[in-house]
Amino acid sequence: MQRFRTFSERTGEPGEEADSTDRNARRRTGILFRARRILNPLAGMPGLALRFAVVGGGGVVVNTVVLFVLYHWAGLPLLAASAIAVEIAVVHNYLLNDRWTFAVATPSVGRFIKFNVSVLGGLGVNVLIVWSLVRTGMHLLLANCLGIAAAFAVNFASSTGWVWGRRSR
Repeated sequence: MQRFRTFSERTGEPGEEADSTDRNARRRTGILFRARRILNPLAGMPGLALRFAVVGGGGVVVNTVVLFVLYHWAGLPLLAASAIAVEIAVVHNYLLNDRWTFAVATPSVGRFIKFNVSVLGGLGVNVLIVWSLVRTGMHLLLANCLGIAAAFAVNFASSTGWVWGRRSR
């Protein structure tokens, strides 16, 4: 939250009337902020969703690089390499979402477990949608894009409502 500068901080000059003006401005801003939050609980969601998507995109890069390294360079079996790559990407996403997207000061094991469960739910939705749409004749890549979009929605909703919801903070 932005802190209002006092009159003396803004101008370098002392002045008592500025202190009461600053106090009134802080009070009005606080009241307006709370009123907007109550009247529009989705305020701030587009920015939150964008940060969540950026973190997810970074997770895709982490997953891909780790999978490539473990499978091609370390010689791990594909299933093991893929599982390890996914979990490393989940840890990456959790830490960045915790710190940047939802601005929590300290990580929590409970939130991390919830996030893992949430991601598993998103994975289930993705696989079910891709499988269903391909069986009905949709092109694999289009079905995959729709599955990814649905998984993003599930992951974002569960992250904002359950993992980093008000009770989790």
